[in-house]
Amino acid sequence: MVRHLTPRPDAALCAALAADLHAADLRTEPLRLAWGEDADDAFGRGIRGPLLRAIEARSDSLATLARFFVMGLPQPVEAVETALPQVGLSGLESLGLAYVEADVAVPAALIRPQSFVDADGISQWWIASDLDEAALGGALPADHVLGVGGASRTLGELVMPVPVARALDLGTGCGIQALLVARHATQVVATDISARALAYAEINAMLAGVTTIEFRQGSMFEPVAGETFGLVVSNPPFVITPRAEGVPEYEYRDGGLVGDALVEQFVREAPGHLIAGGAAQLLGNWESRAGETGLDRLRSWVPAGVDSWVIERESLSPIAYAELWIRDGGTTPREPEFEALLEAWTDDFAARSVSEIGFGYVLLRKPKDASAPRLVRSEKLAQPISAAGRALRAGVAAHDVLASGLPDRLVVASDVTEARHHMPGAEHPSVIELRQGGGFSRVISVDSLLAGFVGACDGELTIAQIAAALADLFDVPFAELWADLEPRVRALVVDGFLVTDA
Repeated sequence: MVRHLTPRPDAALCAALAADLHAADLRTEPLRLAWGEDADDAFGRGIRGPLLRAIEARSDSLATLARFFVMGLPQPVEAVETALPQVGLSGLESLGLAYVEADVAVPAALIRPQSFVDADGISQWWIASDLDEAALGGALPADHVLGVGGASRTLGELVMPVPVARALDLGTGCGIQALLVARHATQVVATDISARALAYAEINAMLAGVTTIEFRQGSMFEPVAGETFGLVVSNPPFVITPRAEGVPEYEYRDGGLVGDALVEQFVREAPGHLIAGGAAQLLGNWESRAGETGLDRLRSWVPAGVDSWVIERESLSPIAYAELWIRDGGTTPREPEFEALLEAWTDDFAARSVSEIGFGYVLLRKPKDASAPRLVRSEKLAQPISAAGRALRAGVAAHDVLASGLPDRLVVASDVTEARHHMPGAEHPSVIELRQGGGFSRVISVDSLLAGFVGACDGELTIAQIAAALADLFDVPFAELWADLEPRVRALVVDGFLVTDA
């Protein structure tokens, strides 16, 4: 059985380790070239056999470290010492990342390259975390520290790229969000209830050479009582887990509260830690209970005077949700304890009359102008999304612009196209659609009037001139046409189909 070591940050040893990883070129593209795209894609699904076969004949440093750190497999001491000449195995042992048994070096952690793209370009870090199920050969320990998963990447893409003086990463885990936020914040405070997670996060900051992150231990907002920030981000342990005997609780995903109370607590408390104009963004789950939708319940948690934008990406039945997270903990339906766990989860949901569980994104903002109209929006979006952070930033900015009325001129966003559908032999289209090529990828149906308005928005004519021309064209009194058109134009501005003329 692999030893469960305690990671111990050390700046000098991390600098030496980073130099060795750099020299070995342990990065995403060299690894993908080493074992091929198909094997790399399979590894993303938890299959590592093709990777091992692809590099089994190689003994260079990249192959050794791929087996040792990327896959978590023991390697000969001599091979690891050769691959890590600066930090050495003694340094890894001091960091709590590996140990030696006889003539074999055994990894106690994974270190994987993590690429990211933001407004500043493309870059890459090395992220250390606990060994996964494949490397452990069994279920995860309760204090497991997760590496960069799908939720981490989602939140990284979701955060609005706005420079701030101070930022908070609540529930930092391995520290990936704190590193991302540090690219746009002068100072970052990263908190977690887990001392083990904070140790990994600090190691990862040291590997990246980032010195602007302060690490604090504690639950929720306790470590930052009385402090305010321009940005708060959180991928909290939001998984809804039964508080019942025999049900495993994992620190990286379970917040220790009943139902969706952790997300409720964040939504209620986060605005109190924002400066005027500051925003809080998180991922979360919420329950629909006894005929009240999860989105309605979440809206009721938002304090008065706070802007909110909630996007539900998917929803699951209680049984499907339970199965997802029981499997995530390493228990499959083939194992005898699966049915007992499933019963515990479904009984827990039944006790609160839960009909479904939603997953999505929450954006909260403390307005600069307390007298301005509030942004209150909740919606379900199932389609693929890209550059969500920029889309959210644009939507919030559009709301602020509209607070003082529509601008004189609007232009069609560069990613918007129009599609017209005709019945065979028909002169006029039966359906006209506007489609976004990026952001939230919305597709909306419009009538000929709104399509004509959008088509004329090239920045040359004013809104009033376009509306007057359409009133003449459709032979409709201007006041009547504008009463119908104006709210729909506003919606197109908020949704990003129309933008202000720069």
